[in-house]
Amino acid sequence: MVQVHRIQVFYVEAGGGHRSAATALKEVSERQNRPWRIDLVNLNHIFRPTDLMKTLTGYGTEELYNLMLKHGWTAIAPLLLPPMHGLIWALRGKQVSLLEQYWSANPADLVVSVIPHFNRTMHIALNRTLPSAAFATILTDFADIPPRVWFERQPQYVVCGTDRAVAQAREFGLTPDEIFRVSGMILRPSFYGVPPVDRAAARRSLGLDPDRATALVLFGGEGSRAMLEIARRLGESGLDLQLILMYGRNEHLGGRLRELRLKMPVHVQGFTPDVPRLMQVSDFLIGKPGPGSISEALAMKLPVIVDRNVHTMPQERYNAEWLVEKGLGKVVRSWAQIVPAVSELLTPGTLSQYRARAAAVDNRAVFEITDLFEEFLRRGPARRTPAATR
Repeated sequence: MVQVHRIQVFYVEAGGGHRSAATALKEVSERQNRPWRIDLVNLNHIFRPTDLMKTLTGYGTEELYNLMLKHGWTAIAPLLLPPMHGLIWALRGKQVSLLEQYWSANPADLVVSVIPHFNRTMHIALNRTLPSAAFATILTDFADIPPRVWFERQPQYVVCGTDRAVAQAREFGLTPDEIFRVSGMILRPSFYGVPPVDRAAARRSLGLDPDRATALVLFGGEGSRAMLEIARRLGESGLDLQLILMYGRNEHLGGRLRELRLKMPVHVQGFTPDVPRLMQVSDFLIGKPGPGSISEALAMKLPVIVDRNVHTMPQERYNAEWLVEKGLGKVVRSWAQIVPAVSELLTPGTLSQYRARAAAVDNRAVFEITDLFEEFLRRGPARRTPAATR
């Protein structure tokens, strides 16, 4: 009889990327008929008794984080990191106890974290409760933002999607046997094996010109007020261009976008699971430098234009550098520079070169990681020699 291993993937709802990564891993594993039972666990549900923000404000930590993203209050994010780490340290004893209670009732053979900040807390509790279980952290960011956001000095497995993250893990003291390089960020399976589309017909169905260069403007599930500025500036630019404006679940923003009277064809789109098809009919993406949106765009052969400034979340700042290093996109300091950036991208031969480099990116991380799960289960918990733990 085949042994059914128990795997738990821990995520949070702060932003959409962590849950999306966890869901993708579960979906791929189930499609592959792996001999596992994968449970997705929201860490904040376990930590609810220690959520001081909920007690003080009526809003949970996840809710406050998502409000910050929705309203563009991201400039304060770097200032919040030190007090947040202090709070995590102060609450560690209680949170370790809550995890011990959880794992006593819900044992696992492999525990996977796709979240930062809490990997030390999780490792302590797991080692006490389930010492035979393996523990792995999968970075859902292109790189770490030290100190101790993703990496901890403890025996565990870490999965990195860029060379920068691997180098950081080594510099932090993790051993070669603990570091695993995959080919990128975790993508949903819907971005693989996408059937070809008749771009001209698809554009006509959206009310767009079949032959005009098309920019997809996308800022995550809640959109961004920056889309209004981008649309107005490009609408007045005189460029031979058209726009797909995706506002997600933010219906107020969607209403304002529909009220714009732009001098170019525009399709305004709310939340849809059909993002791959909309990317297929586009030529490039304009948005924030989030690891998910960048990786999705590249999977669909789209170069990317992003901004990088004081409002950029700390964990996303390296992403903009990476785009430029790889020749996969352009970076502006503010959206006031969007017209020259797009104009340069549309110069003859330039867009095709960027799209060719994007098409050469072969990100199979979600499938590589499910193979690694098998390796982690075979190995059991990471262990170090005394010399390696000094």
